[in-house]
Amino acid sequence: MTCVAAIRLTRCLAAAWLLLLLFSVPSAMAHEVRPAYLELHEERPNEFSVLWKVPMQGEMQLGLKPQFSGETRSSMPISRTVGGAAIESWTLNAQGLRGQTLTIGGLEATMTDVLARIEYMDGTTWTRRFTPRDPAAVIPVGDTATNVAGLYLKLGIEHILFGIDHLLFVLALLMLTRGRMLLVKTVTAFTVAHSLTLALATLGLFHVPQAPVEAVIALSIVFVAVEIVRRQQGRVGVAARAPWIVAFSFGLLHGFGFAGALSEVGLPAGHIPLALLFFNLGVEAGQLIFVAAVMALLVAARRVVLTPPVWALRVPAYSIGTLAMFWTIQRIAMFSIS
Repeated sequence: MTCVAAIRLTRCLAAAWLLLLLFSVPSAMAHEVRPAYLELHEERPNEFSVLWKVPMQGEMQLGLKPQFSGETRSSMPISRTVGGAAIESWTLNAQGLRGQTLTIGGLEATMTDVLARIEYMDGTTWTRRFTPRDPAAVIPVGDTATNVAGLYLKLGIEHILFGIDHLLFVLALLMLTRGRMLLVKTVTAFTVAHSLTLALATLGLFHVPQAPVEAVIALSIVFVAVEIVRRQQGRVGVAARAPWIVAFSFGLLHGFGFAGALSEVGLPAGHIPLALLFFNLGVEAGQLIFVAAVMALLVAARRVVLTPPVWALRVPAYSIGTLAMFWTIQRIAMFSIS
């Protein structure tokens, strides 16, 4: 092994291990930080149908509760559990929600967010993101395109940066790719592919069950990790020579995964194309932030000249592949149980 090759692989080793430490989560679950969702739809003047969706961990449910500052009357809620979330629906009567303060009780003691949306009979809407640091807000007269764009841009960025499975796939692609132009083609192919399926699935033009999609996304990471090991052994296959093909093919599946996350929070009526556009832009921005971080680590690694043992050079690929294989088995098992 030449010194140049050793240094190059050392950079990948340092980048991979640091990013694994930064983005690892307890119990090795990918993007488990799901937001709660509150939707109010005005059916008749001052009468709203309410949908309240709270993520669950097993049998445990977060103790969150929406509260209004003004006088309201509610019917008995109807409860059910769907797809790892507790869902309640009821009817709310209020003499004008505009101007009231909506507070998500218990949110300050959690690490999740709440996306709230109110749709009025006159066609106006209000969308707001509540966080543990900001659990209350005054309901204004209506929503604006600027607010929707900013909200969904942040949601897209956060989804990709907290989606360790998507990040590991991108990291594995970076480790597999050699050459600046080939890297640009690979990242572009991944972007085009998942943008396409994200739009098709979100707009209801194409539907794929989410459980098998999540399992195959994990399997895609295993595939790229295997290709990295094969390249290190001198067996350069099609995936190493044209990683953009792999990026595009599996990027289509990752787009369905992004669509599943977006369906968790929904799209605001009247601003659906805008919300979809800025969620996708947020995903792309988060992806570019991650790629830039990897590149910065590699630049920093150039200052360190080391010759690691051969076995250490294979640790990043085997670590990524092992974690992805665990996800694959786990998701298939969950899919079989459901």
